[in-house]
Amino acid sequence: MKENILGLFKDNNKALTTIEINDALGLTTVEELRELEETLIEMENNLELRHTNKGKYVKHDDELERVGIVLSAKGDYAFVKITDDKTPLKDVFIHASNLNGAIHGDTVVVRVNKIEDRPDGVVERILKRDLMNLVGEVSEINNRLVVIPDDPKIKLTIYIDKEKSMNAMPGHKVLVRLLNKQEDGYNSEVLTIIGHKNDPGVDILSIVYKYGIEVDFNDQVKEELNSIPDSVSEEEIVGRTDLRDEVIFTIDGDDTKDIDDAISIEKLENGNYKLGVHIADVSYYVKEKTALYETAMDRGTSVYLADRVIPMLPHKLSNGICSLNPNVDRLAISCIMEIDSNGKLVSHDIFESVIKSRIQMTYKKVNKILEEDIVPEGYEPFVDKLKLMQELADILRKMKIKRGYIDFDIDESKIIVDDTGKAIDVTLRNRGTGEKLIEDFMIMANETVAEHIAAYEFLPFIYRIHGEPSEEKITQFINYVSACGYKLTGKFKDIKPSDMQNILSQLKDAKEFSIFSNLLLRCMQKAVYDTNNIGHFGLGSRCYTHFTSPIRRFPDTTVHRLLRKYLFNGKMDNDTIRYEELNLPYIAEHSSKKERDSVDCEREVDDMKKAEYMSDHIGEVFSGMVSSITNRGMYVSLPNLIEGLIKLEDLTEDNYTFDESTISLIGKKNKRGYHLGDELEVIVKDARKEVGEIDFVINNEANKIYLKR
Repeated sequence: MKENILGLFKDNNKALTTIEINDALGLTTVEELRELEETLIEMENNLELRHTNKGKYVKHDDELERVGIVLSAKGDYAFVKITDDKTPLKDVFIHASNLNGAIHGDTVVVRVNKIEDRPDGVVERILKRDLMNLVGEVSEINNRLVVIPDDPKIKLTIYIDKEKSMNAMPGHKVLVRLLNKQEDGYNSEVLTIIGHKNDPGVDILSIVYKYGIEVDFNDQVKEELNSIPDSVSEEEIVGRTDLRDEVIFTIDGDDTKDIDDAISIEKLENGNYKLGVHIADVSYYVKEKTALYETAMDRGTSVYLADRVIPMLPHKLSNGICSLNPNVDRLAISCIMEIDSNGKLVSHDIFESVIKSRIQMTYKKVNKILEEDIVPEGYEPFVDKLKLMQELADILRKMKIKRGYIDFDIDESKIIVDDTGKAIDVTLRNRGTGEKLIEDFMIMANETVAEHIAAYEFLPFIYRIHGEPSEEKITQFINYVSACGYKLTGKFKDIKPSDMQNILSQLKDAKEFSIFSNLLLRCMQKAVYDTNNIGHFGLGSRCYTHFTSPIRRFPDTTVHRLLRKYLFNGKMDNDTIRYEELNLPYIAEHSSKKERDSVDCEREVDDMKKAEYMSDHIGEVFSGMVSSITNRGMYVSLPNLIEGLIKLEDLTEDNYTFDESTISLIGKKNKRGYHLGDELEVIVKDARKEVGEIDFVINNEANKIYLKR
């Protein structure tokens, strides 16, 4: 209908009422009129048509009116990210006085006052407010209960309906639903009392509820758990390949309880390697049209936080019958691969199996063997297997790098908490030989499974895809690096994974390498799930999926379900194909969203806990490196990846301004200024746990020599 309506307005001067449009389109029923009215409202919101004061529609030709989403900053301004299909425009600056009631996340129409390098404008009207549920602290104002949102970007007055308060009291953290709008704010109802703000763990739970992550399992799921066995029966083994006599074991972190994957290896007489990747057969227990299945799909992923895991599956499955614990029978789906000395897959087989892991190894102890040649007690029978695995992993990694695998070598921090959940230390995660070995083997298995199904071109499937980075972002990065004094050579148009490798290789000796690597990673698209295979750019893989973690990722559980349906049960009929064609796109899109929510939640918890940790170190001196510079000041990253901001106003020894062309702060006296990669000593000025922010100031005494450079 939309195309037909636009066809009526080819003449830019034409103005038509709703009835005139209805008649011109030849619509005759009430239902068609209702659809027309809804379409006209949508087209008005999309700035395709404009409704005049005389009640007529005209073609929208005002290029200064744009549609976008409010991105609110913590201050007296916000930005609107333009999302319409018109000429691309940078984010529009909006002063707080020009927001007209719009808040972070609102879809708005903004009138752009000036279109230059930094456009600014005024919000004309709010098109859509998605915000319905939010987390905050209960307070009392003028004898009325109100909710102070945890998110400082949400500047709303929110009252709690007395009849819908669940007896919440001041100091409680709550999840509320916004109800009707009032003159001075919103009315709301309490959906959940998370706990008192000072109770252990409530700080993290508040963030969990903010992202809509389910904490508890419903009664239907608990009821279905009664039928889940605690051990594998002889009847369940019938028809499966019995691998219980094979030397199979697992390697995981010290505190891992949900063990998805086990591995085995042999050296064949022809010199090739026989690698076995054995994955927990979750889909055997989590069947379609059950509460367990629906809940797992809704959750999409397990969420790993500083002091807890919020599992996709109940513990009876994730830590019990599905977990590949040592010395017990477990059902698995095995992918057995023959690989030659160049890392090429010679042959493979995928089948249902039963296994018995010999030992639950840890990365720490495996690394002792592979990196220091020290054999921990109990590992003696497996040393030769581990060294053979390392031999194959080295071959696979060289093969991956040759074809374009990009290793950004990004460090990650680990937050250590005490029994109450309080952060007591922040360290770097170790990514040693054992961790890389398992990564290489899992990637090989994921590719093998994906290519096996992709060979059946007519079968719907769920792939893990990663598109090419945009040329514009890569150009911005090259300019950024050039401003820091590094001149890169190579091809930067129609970029290939090998070109990204070349960039990283040229920068590997730069003292700012960790900064540059992070910035280049941000130039990349996000990897997502999709039914359309376009390959995985970052891995240099033409065909990839997620098969190896079905306990904690629903797409992997889905891949297992499809393997059982297509390969083991031989169902490839038209009805099956049609069902999956309709079913899988939603699973892919929903799983991608839940993954983003999980990552954002984990990042926000980390920021909050880092601020909590640094709040015990106010006034202390730390060494760090300038990791980012903006017009607000410069961010300094410590060796454990804690990052804090030195605000422009706290650089009191000079008057500094932000130079965007060189990404630096230049002073009137200190002409050299501050640049990315500068090493500084800083003092912790402030740490605000509630917003996850840390402020530093320069240790002027320690930096007197630096400031005189």
